[in-house]
Amino acid sequence: MILDAYAVVAFLRDEPAAEEVQALLVGNRGASLTVVGVAEVLDRLIRLGGIDEEEAALDLAQLSLADPEPLEVSVAAAAGLLRARRYHRTRCAVSLADCIVAEVARPNGTAVVTSDPHLLDVCATEGIAVEVLPDTQGRRWTSEAEQ
Repeated sequence: MILDAYAVVAFLRDEPAAEEVQALLVGNRGASLTVVGVAEVLDRLIRLGGIDEEEAALDLAQLSLADPEPLEVSVAAAAGLLRARRYHRTRCAVSLADCIVAEVARPNGTAVVTSDPHLLDVCATEGIAVEVLPDTQGRRWTSEAEQ
């Protein structure tokens, strides 16, 4: 499974999704971030969370995530095409980093683990497997088909 940055940050900050993320990590299910996700987690912890650089790097390393796959040019291109297809400033502000998560997961049917509603919408539309986490308020996304 591919975790988006939110999942790791939620775990490290003990947010509502922390318990579920912990279960995924200790379940030894091969959870990983993308290479861009590693950068995004460190950025959020340090810049937004005010954590010391060494502490943030150590916190991330101690999670024992699987090594991220190298970002192949074909995956990067697919992520760019996905974002170009699905992005809308107000209706679907999916990030390029999140599109990379989706395109890393897509080829082998690996689930994307997130609470990001824009990423979840994109994955639902594109037929990419997901595991839905609660957001910072404890709410869970549901697809439009389920509503």
